[in-house]
Amino acid sequence: MALIVYGSNLSPFVRKVRVMLAEKGLDYRLEDVNPFAASPEFLEISPMKRIPAFRDTDVAAPNSLCDSSIICDYLEHKHPSPPLYPRDAFARARALWFEEYADTRMAEGLVGALFFERIVKKLLGRETDNAVCDRALEKTLPEIFDYLAKELGDRDFLVGNAFTIADITAGTMLVNFQHAGETIDEARWPALAAYAKRVHGRPSFQACIAEESPLIQHLRAA
Repeated sequence: MALIVYGSNLSPFVRKVRVMLAEKGLDYRLEDVNPFAASPEFLEISPMKRIPAFRDTDVAAPNSLCDSSIICDYLEHKHPSPPLYPRDAFARARALWFEEYADTRMAEGLVGALFFERIVKKLLGRETDNAVCDRALEKTLPEIFDYLAKELGDRDFLVGNAFTIADITAGTMLVNFQHAGETIDEARWPALAAYAKRVHGRPSFQACIAEESPLIQHLRAA
């Protein structure tokens, strides 16, 4: 079996798939792809020019997929153990909602504003727009964190009592938030801060964070 993930390791969406694969105990290969200068071959399997894309060579062609949610759903169905989507219908729908919330609201409001401005723009040789960062920290971030803290309550995970796709997706966005030089205010959102540490302490996340950190530290120091 050869599973291939195409994309950049700093992408929260690529990390989402990699964490899913690690939690499933599946071996794979990461092929680096710059979405800003994608090859014609990559565009054939990702027509929207987005990462990650994915290939399962055990499947007869066409054997590629794109979009992190589609890829994770495929992995869950093909490799159901350990389960990372709830079996209960309503709990599963809740997990999918948090996945969508993270992939859109958190990605746009935190990653797109902070990580893109402070990290991606350095990679592209462009100047950070500090006004964009300030608006995100002052307006968008409190709304997102208040909502997540309310939904989390006093539980360890977002849905039920188990680690699910909801936590993978929210957790991966919070990695990029931290890569951008920010941390969750423990005084204002203590349960959410503890939640982030809990999720990021899993070996699946730790491996990705350790791989990414040297470049992040270099870019933040530049």
